[in-house]
Amino acid sequence: MQLSVKDVAKLLNVDTNIIYGWIKQGSIPVYRINEQCRFNQAEILEWATARQIPHAVDLPDDAADGNTPLPSLVDALATGGIVYRLPGKDKPTVLRHMVDAMQLSAEVDREFLYQVMLARENLGSTGVGDGIAIPHVRNPIVLHITTPTITLGFLENSIDFGSVDGRPVHTLFSMISPTVKAHLHLLARLGFILHNPAFKEALKKQAPREELMKALALAESEIGAKK
Repeated sequence: MQLSVKDVAKLLNVDTNIIYGWIKQGSIPVYRINEQCRFNQAEILEWATARQIPHAVDLPDDAADGNTPLPSLVDALATGGIVYRLPGKDKPTVLRHMVDAMQLSAEVDREFLYQVMLARENLGSTGVGDGIAIPHVRNPIVLHITTPTITLGFLENSIDFGSVDGRPVHTLFSMISPTVKAHLHLLARLGFILHNPAFKEALKKQAPREELMKALALAESEIGAKK
């Protein structure tokens, strides 16, 4: 979804003058179409998360299709699973092992998924700081899946991921969605809960699965309370 300056200001809860300032500085991803500034919603969510800028959780197109509810992080992670001691000493190797470990149907071409994730990283690191990265497919409809999934992987070795804060990455959230709407919905929610101190502490100590799921459920429940 393409956003205007006003849309981005509302999404990030800042004045439009701040957005124009970021545009002038060249610090925010922006496109100029017919002399107007336009923004890609996924890029803005990634950019804001990496810079720890709070953003709205309910997005402009955050309504369900028909009677189909949008996924929760808890459900997506329960589907995708948690992997401990993921091997690898560089980004390509770690991503290879991450794709191999993901709980996916036989219809998903894992080699294609791996190559798409590598291509996405070449556009810009998905490292969002504090040792966390969110490798994902920006255009999720290219994959044959029906259920949104998030796989949480704890690395055996912290690696350089080109994160905005320069810190090595030790935790990955790999996200795959069947639609752009579900992708943006989960990305917005994940960016929100990564500001939750209790959940981040659970990630830092690589807590057991049950404890992590409980911490995630509690963090996600606070989304409604803070609207």
